[in-house]
Amino acid sequence: MTDETTKPGPLSGLRVIEMAGLGPVPLAGLMLSELGAKVIRIERLAAGEIFLNIPPAYNLDRLGRQIVKIDLKSERGTALVLRLIRQADVLLEGFRPGAMERLGLGPEVCLTIRPELIYGRMTGFGQTGPLSPHAGHDLTYLAYSGVLHAIGSRDGKPVPPLNLVADYGGGTMFLIMGVLAALFERSRSGVGQVIDAAMIDGASMLAAPFHSFLAAGIWQDRRGSNLLDSGAPFYDTYETADGKYVAVACLEPRFFAEFVEIAGLDPQFVGKQYNVSEWGRLREAISETLGRKNRDEWAKIFEATDACVAPVLSLHEAKDHPHNRQRATHVMSGDFERPAPAPRFSRTPGDASQPSAEKPDDPTAVLSQFGIEESEAQALVADNIVSA
Repeated sequence: MTDETTKPGPLSGLRVIEMAGLGPVPLAGLMLSELGAKVIRIERLAAGEIFLNIPPAYNLDRLGRQIVKIDLKSERGTALVLRLIRQADVLLEGFRPGAMERLGLGPEVCLTIRPELIYGRMTGFGQTGPLSPHAGHDLTYLAYSGVLHAIGSRDGKPVPPLNLVADYGGGTMFLIMGVLAALFERSRSGVGQVIDAAMIDGASMLAAPFHSFLAAGIWQDRRGSNLLDSGAPFYDTYETADGKYVAVACLEPRFFAEFVEIAGLDPQFVGKQYNVSEWGRLREAISETLGRKNRDEWAKIFEATDACVAPVLSLHEAKDHPHNRQRATHVMSGDFERPAPAPRFSRTPGDASQPSAEKPDDPTAVLSQFGIEESEAQALVADNIVSA
């Protein structure tokens, strides 16, 4: 990858060091990169445990960065990383608490040599607390946050919502929010700080409205029994005649009335939408009615209405929906199609990263951007401290 000094986007000019890992930190690195930041990803020399063996052309964890492999267990490797950090705006790391300290790269050391540094730490349980040293995954943090308990049907078990809620919603997005907030604060104080972003905290915060609903007595602490968790028959999915599904989400009375009229349901339901004792009959009526036609037939019937009925599209189908095509919601990245960078900016739009057809990054070229002479860089390569 070449030196992208004129990379487009609102974060153009920002320099980020990403310590390689899995999950929320790599997605944060990708998003910051596609908003204009120059992201240098530091990987360990020795290959670690492989979770998903993704071919390089499809590996978004490495896309859009310059990559250099460094022996983090050697004194020279640690010293080299510290030299890079001296010229960085942001550092992102997703190791267990104490791991960066053991490498000699903890925040106390880094902020001493670079007081302006924003040091973003991403963990599952946070830097403190009895669970902080332990491993986990999205499902683990959702379970401890109470969120997993709330997802699923009333008569079924809790359902994993992919790894969108804790890993990427509570992790990536809160880490990025913390970085941007700290950068804003630094613009006034001139001083960096440490961000303790924990997936359990982020997932819990995403569920804050439901805690208020519970406190107000308008939400039951039982899944599949409430307005937004499939308990309400007018906020759920229904199977159609072809074995596919439509999503019904007509919460507001006027939208529900439009749904009832277009679907041909009994008009008596309009005035009884929020009468819980009628929900059983209403669910049966909706299910029977929507089961008469195919998914795409219902989609065509409802598409120009405010009844809030949508076809449940597969990942492949979503890319070809006319709305997504018109907005270019998906873009080509090499030979596969993926979601475009978001959000969108009127003056400084970001740009989707593309796989490089070039050889792996030349470590001497990457290090030269930090003022490291070619001869020194070549010596580091020769001594197996650094590699491509």
